[in-house]
Amino acid sequence: MNKFFSYIIDNFRYVPQNKYNFDLSMNDTQNSDNSIKPLEDLNQNVYTSVDVNLEYIKVKFNSLINSDIKIREFDLRARNKVYKAFILYIDGMSDSKSISRFILHPLMLKSRANTSDSNDEVVSSAIANNVTVKKVRKFNLTDYINSCLIPYNDVTKSNKFDKIITSVTMGNCALFIDTIDVCFICDVKGFEKRSIDSPKNETVIRGSQEAFVENLRTNTSMLRRLVNNENLIIENTSVGTVSKTNCSICYIKNITNDDLISEVKYRINNLDIDYIVSSGQLEEFIKEHSKNSLPETLLTERPDTAATALLEGKVVIIVNGTPMTLIVPCSFFDLLASPEDRNINSSFANLLKLVRLIAGLISVLLPGLYVAITNFHEELIPTELLFSIISSRQAIPFSVELEIIFMEIAFELIHEAGIRVPSPIGSTMGIVGALVLGDAAVSASIVSPISIIIVAITGLSSFAIPNYSLEFHFRILRFVFIFLGTVFGFLGIGLGIFVYLAILSNFSSFGTSYLSPYVPSYNVNDNGYFLVPMWHREKREDALNTKRANKQANYSMKWKL
Repeated sequence: MNKFFSYIIDNFRYVPQNKYNFDLSMNDTQNSDNSIKPLEDLNQNVYTSVDVNLEYIKVKFNSLINSDIKIREFDLRARNKVYKAFILYIDGMSDSKSISRFILHPLMLKSRANTSDSNDEVVSSAIANNVTVKKVRKFNLTDYINSCLIPYNDVTKSNKFDKIITSVTMGNCALFIDTIDVCFICDVKGFEKRSIDSPKNETVIRGSQEAFVENLRTNTSMLRRLVNNENLIIENTSVGTVSKTNCSICYIKNITNDDLISEVKYRINNLDIDYIVSSGQLEEFIKEHSKNSLPETLLTERPDTAATALLEGKVVIIVNGTPMTLIVPCSFFDLLASPEDRNINSSFANLLKLVRLIAGLISVLLPGLYVAITNFHEELIPTELLFSIISSRQAIPFSVELEIIFMEIAFELIHEAGIRVPSPIGSTMGIVGALVLGDAAVSASIVSPISIIIVAITGLSSFAIPNYSLEFHFRILRFVFIFLGTVFGFLGIGLGIFVYLAILSNFSSFGTSYLSPYVPSYNVNDNGYFLVPMWHREKREDALNTKRANKQANYSMKWKL
């Protein structure tokens, strides 16, 4: 028997090869000891020779196989001298008309600006005592091209290849000229982008009908327009060593706490990752309690919500390529609030907030309470209802807890399938699937009608949670309380609630208490879960420790005085 197994192992086990029949040609340079030197370790400064720069760019961008990399070589005339030059841009990312009109046209064609033979340049002139005084300086090709030959409004200079390559991949155009070790970067972005539309995931009743889009600068411009203050700071940073995704950290300088700003920058700038393509991925990386499903950031696609958060003293993080922005810090009660609450009367808003709070409790506790009551505490059920439950469960072969778990899983399947199928049939499939499955399950005596009612009410309550991440957290937590109710009854559910509140009390989001402003208790009247009238919201949240505590005067409606 041992020989048989040895024969099988020797003949069928996988042995990795050390040598292969193919070879990959390397464009990297070699050291004197014939060891390959990576291209990233080469000199990262721009060379004075345009031919060397051109070869470097061709290798770096793989121009022989990249169809959208455009390199245009031409002769540049400056002070009646001809210099070799070339431009680099990505087709589809840059505006070719702007490149032709504002870069190639003034550099290639003869004009009075580039045909002068003088070696001096007049910097400024002034008239004093009827005598004209002129200041001149020696001709400098770099300054001359930047100030006289390129009539574009956004031109920067750089001598680092990494910065140049990043700018080109973002849609800019790079200009290299012979004899100078500086590259001119022109902002000629011209890629297609989605127009501003109404929010898709956050229903708007009385608020702004604009939503964030995938373009970073469009999103920051919407914030600028709403905040309308020179103290709004928008700092750019890149995340990912490969993707170099642009992110904007937005805050109001004279309101937001400096420690909060430093903490956000520290977490984002200390990520050693290859790529990031969405705000959801960035949220996972900057989350302090990574193993907890509780969200620590508030996601929104509405500029008015982000602007309100900025004015309250929070920080907004915008990621290029995604319309969902991150607001930090956030509290548990921020996740239960809707952006529409601040646009309607406080009485109406508080009624909706109460409904949402009840819906959250139902979503988490109702299935577990039903299992606990039917297994351990039948005396709490009215007699008529108890007889009805017993009679409906006489032919059911499964226990109550298995019945609830099966129905919860079926509900999750219908919910997920309704999202994944095309939208015209998604809602129809969800309704028909629920009706057909529910009716068939009851007719086949697999589940009882009361279990279907419990699961349906629980599902509807979970949909009333305005935050998608918190809704997912409640859906996970629901199964925990089903288990506690099955094993320990009301005692287990009570202990579960106690432990959960203890975890929430010890939880924080970017240094701010998760149950703020109730734990610790301060400034509840102005910033509690239930809203006071607008004229009474005088202070910002104390947990944020903002530089300006008051956001309006004690008597804001001076017209009444």
